[in-house]
Amino acid sequence: MAEIKDPENTIILTLKDGEVWIELLADVAPKHAERMKQLARDKAYDNVAFHRVIDGFMAQTGDVEHANMENNYNPRRSGTGGSNYPDLPAEFSKLPHDRGTLGAARSQNPNSANSQFFINFKDNHFLNGQYTVYGRVIKGMDAVDKIVKGEPPVNPDRMITVRVAADVQ
Repeated sequence: MAEIKDPENTIILTLKDGEVWIELLADVAPKHAERMKQLARDKAYDNVAFHRVIDGFMAQTGDVEHANMENNYNPRRSGTGGSNYPDLPAEFSKLPHDRGTLGAARSQNPNSANSQFFINFKDNHFLNGQYTVYGRVIKGMDAVDKIVKGEPPVNPDRMITVRVAADVQ
């Protein structure tokens, strides 16, 4: 059974099929970990769609600009936006893109990550050294595996709430 060792660096993501606990790797990618906590505390991730979910690869979400409102979901625009905060510089490390790791989504510019992220469904080592790894699922990967697939999904699953564990009573 997983336990939360560092509540300040643990995210509790609520999906339709259960809670997902994500250990942020603040020692490896401090700027990305801090951004996720900031957006969680802003409640910016609440109700944001998983706009790109490829079976056997990964589930991508976090477009707080285009996918955060039930009535505002536009599959043609989701995946193109970020937050009101500036883009982040890449924080590449030797950590592999293993099943359950969080990667920072970005454009072709390595320093363009902002709010979007993906969770790897399997080991995707071809991504190593190209996308920042800044977290890993420590509980609830079964709920991640049940996210509705599609590019984009017709009726996408959403992050119901995203909180920093230290802020949850």
